[in-house]
Amino acid sequence: MPLIDIKVPASVAKALRLPINDLRRQQIRVLKKLLKRAKFTAFGQANHFDEILLSKHPAKKFQQVVPHYNYNTIYQQWWHKTIEGEADVCWPGKIKFYALSSGTSESSSKYIPITTDLLRGNRVIMLKQLFSLRSYEGVPVKSFGKAWLALGGSTELQKGNGFYSGDLSGITAKRSPFWFQPFYKPGKQIAKEKDWNKKLQEIVDKAPEWDISFVVGVPAWIQMCMEQIIEKYKLANIHDIWPNLTFFVHGGVSFEPYKKGFEKLLGKPLTYIETYLASEGFLAYQDKQFQKGMRLVTNEHIFFEFVPFDDANFDANGDLLPQAKALMIHEVEEDKDYALLITTSAGAWRYLIGDTIKFINKEAAEIIITGRTKHFLSLVGEHLSVDNMNKAVKTVSEKFNISIPEFTVAGIPEGSFFAHQWYIATNDTVDEAAIAKALDEELCILNDDYAVERKSALKNLHVKVLPESCFFKFMESKGKMGGQHKFPRVIKGSMLADWQAFIQ
Repeated sequence: MPLIDIKVPASVAKALRLPINDLRRQQIRVLKKLLKRAKFTAFGQANHFDEILLSKHPAKKFQQVVPHYNYNTIYQQWWHKTIEGEADVCWPGKIKFYALSSGTSESSSKYIPITTDLLRGNRVIMLKQLFSLRSYEGVPVKSFGKAWLALGGSTELQKGNGFYSGDLSGITAKRSPFWFQPFYKPGKQIAKEKDWNKKLQEIVDKAPEWDISFVVGVPAWIQMCMEQIIEKYKLANIHDIWPNLTFFVHGGVSFEPYKKGFEKLLGKPLTYIETYLASEGFLAYQDKQFQKGMRLVTNEHIFFEFVPFDDANFDANGDLLPQAKALMIHEVEEDKDYALLITTSAGAWRYLIGDTIKFINKEAAEIIITGRTKHFLSLVGEHLSVDNMNKAVKTVSEKFNISIPEFTVAGIPEGSFFAHQWYIATNDTVDEAAIAKALDEELCILNDDYAVERKSALKNLHVKVLPESCFFKFMESKGKMGGQHKFPRVIKGSMLADWQAFIQ
């Protein structure tokens, strides 16, 4: 760390030709690097990457020439070829790994290409985040030399025709550098276990043998693990067995609902570190203590575009319109919702990842995640989409030979965990318990993430059957009758409170 830290104004730095933190310049440099790397691929040839690179304004030319994609369109047009064994499709070489992500309308899982270049970029960002912890106040230095407990997917990957697929956390753990292995817990053998409950039991059994300083994972899983350790060994708190536990690295879902219950398990405060690590890449990370948001990764392996999340760019289903306008990082404004288009070192090009973000500090590229472009219910990482819900309702209505013209779903607490409360409209005579069981089974088939969470933090699915008129009368009470108004498939906040009061 330098003894003197002098900050030079940007105008002075420019006059003196000193390097400055120019986010636009960083992003153009990243884009050029990606275009050069992929210019001889089928995608690069079809989209004239050579011409884009020779353009005076390559980013603008890139936006004009290359269409935007969602998962379905890029898979149907390009990525399916890589699964069939074709090389040099969207990225040089053959794709040897795929991260399985949550369900789509075509299948129960998305197959997201994972390349060595993407993993290398992700690893660089992980190291940057780790090094940023040196500036945190009140953090004991000895914590950095202790073990990391990462609760993720199985490293026992599924073998396909020339490739392997599985959870990104499993792929990352399997391909982690040799120097990290002594720190990594639960270790290779337990990490291979596919049965979540069995894996958790083995971790609980081994807990006294480890000196953990970092825990990494989805809050619900980490909370469940610590509760079982405390219960088995009759502890007052988790620090009785792991006195050096200092950090909790989390992401994927909001930590706020868990925080109160989580902190009851601690003997002393933890330092919370938020990450934005998606199957498609490591997008942002918290690099300062007590930071409200996360810093976008602007200078490594991802090129970002930002589409204002409004009616001009998205339809009522949350789908990107053909004429949608995408902005670069220097064109955004603070406190506005944007959907992310990402271009990555794994052959995702102008790819709509589905998340919405908001800049809270544009100069520092600091963002917060504000939601999804489509309505989702994700209390604990189940990522239940309206498409999943619609398909499950259709299957169940056919199975029971009943009409279900309306429904809505709410996330509710159940003990220390959560449940889904379904409200179904039908004028037919039905058994609520049988409907709930059938819905639950169908959703497990449609959505892998939902199936996993139903074995852990998502404790139940409840169904309340109501007459169809009840839904219409509620909408009428809100002044929202007519074809342009639709009953929300996911209901929350003040609307949920009003709905619950109404039906009682």
